[in-house]
Amino acid sequence: MDQILFFTVAFFAILSAVYFVFARNPLYSVLSLIVTFFSIAAMYILLNAQFLGIVQIIVYAGAIMVLFLYVLMMLNLNAKDESKKKNLPKFIGIFTVCILFIGMLGAYKGLTGNTTAAATVDASVGLTKNLGRLLFNEYVLPFELASVLIFAGIVSAVLIGKKEI
Repeated sequence: MDQILFFTVAFFAILSAVYFVFARNPLYSVLSLIVTFFSIAAMYILLNAQFLGIVQIIVYAGAIMVLFLYVLMMLNLNAKDESKKKNLPKFIGIFTVCILFIGMLGAYKGLTGNTTAAATVDASVGLTKNLGRLLFNEYVLPFELASVLIFAGIVSAVLIGKKEI
């Protein structure tokens, strides 16, 4: 059942990514990219990587797509400008996808049917609880140094952006 759900979500991800490339309206293109990001997050969650799925939703489907929509609304693109674009970038994209597909097909042909590795996989790998335990036990010093560095960046951005202190 999980495999059928995974392949259904993967099909929607591929379908919305293809629509992103070939959509005439930039707004529809960005909205299909949001569907692609949510589909990828669902695939992460189905693969037992909940932290990556939530980060995918927060960072990409949330923050990055808000930025894309904001820029798109600021540009105020017209439909008459779309007809002036050349088809060469689309053909280059199709050629690149074909090369990628051939590479993936070659990698699939090279796989050996090793089913014993799947039996030894720990189901708790990828859980947020284990990641938090690892971050706050073994890697607490680098984690805290990264938080101090991010805080210093935020303070310096506020000071640079502010005219008077």
